[in-house]
Amino acid sequence: MSTERPYLQVEGLGKAYPGAAEPVFDSVNFGIQRGEFVCIIGHSGCGKTTILNALAGLEQASDGHVFMDGREVNAPGLERGVVFQGHALMPWLTVRENIAFAVRSKWPDKGRAEVQAQVEKYVQLVGLAHAIDKKPSQLSGGMKQRVGIARAFAIEPKMLLLDEPFGALDALTRGTIQDELLRICAATQQTVFMITHDVDEAILLADKILLMSNGPRARVAEIVVNTLPRDRTRAGLHHDPQYYPLRNHLVDFLVDRAKDLSHGRAPAHPPEVRPGLAATPSAFPPDTQPAGLCA
Repeated sequence: MSTERPYLQVEGLGKAYPGAAEPVFDSVNFGIQRGEFVCIIGHSGCGKTTILNALAGLEQASDGHVFMDGREVNAPGLERGVVFQGHALMPWLTVRENIAFAVRSKWPDKGRAEVQAQVEKYVQLVGLAHAIDKKPSQLSGGMKQRVGIARAFAIEPKMLLLDEPFGALDALTRGTIQDELLRICAATQQTVFMITHDVDEAILLADKILLMSNGPRARVAEIVVNTLPRDRTRAGLHHDPQYYPLRNHLVDFLVDRAKDLSHGRAPAHPPEVRPGLAATPSAFPPDTQPAGLCA
């Protein structure tokens, strides 16, 4: 485990709602290093989105603290870019204008030419230069999500927070945007925290995968280190001998262990796990392995 102080540190985070018998989650502890891509997986109701909102400063936890770059997070800030499940675009503005609005919010003193250059740079990165002057109603669902990603990157945040941004997209569009996200993150060394329900998406994108036990009193039960090469691709993923042991470990947790570790029975300080090649072999022949598992 790295001894470097995490860029983002979550300490003893908990969330209880008035009138509820038990907190949704408690004693959530983890750290993210600068430049790491971290995914969190768990069944519905374990508090993943609430944790992300606490990292964004959009929601206050009942207990614990979030620190980023040595400073406590207690309010929204433009050093954290958020991409929601919905595109959250302003429908009366074009792609250019939606992104320019965010850029001007971050740098109100930038001149018009500088703002436009920043907008065009990130629209180009997500492959939407041809649609830059179209309004959201003229775009497909996948294109709208690309605009949301471009807008988040355009403010050059210290950290990117993704709340299952591809969940509503068809498989082909989802795969294309995953590839775009990998490429941009590799180019910018962006620090990312992402919620996903898709095991294969987590294996493709993440350096580490946080496994949440079921709520109430959910916790991060394990931090799984992705040992596949960082230059992995969707096409080559299942050919790597480490892929099936890693995937089986994640699926086994979601199917069997997440419930067993509920009600605060998961460790308060989750261990790092590196599923090895000696892990249980796949129950499926390689050519019949399911494409993904959604929790």
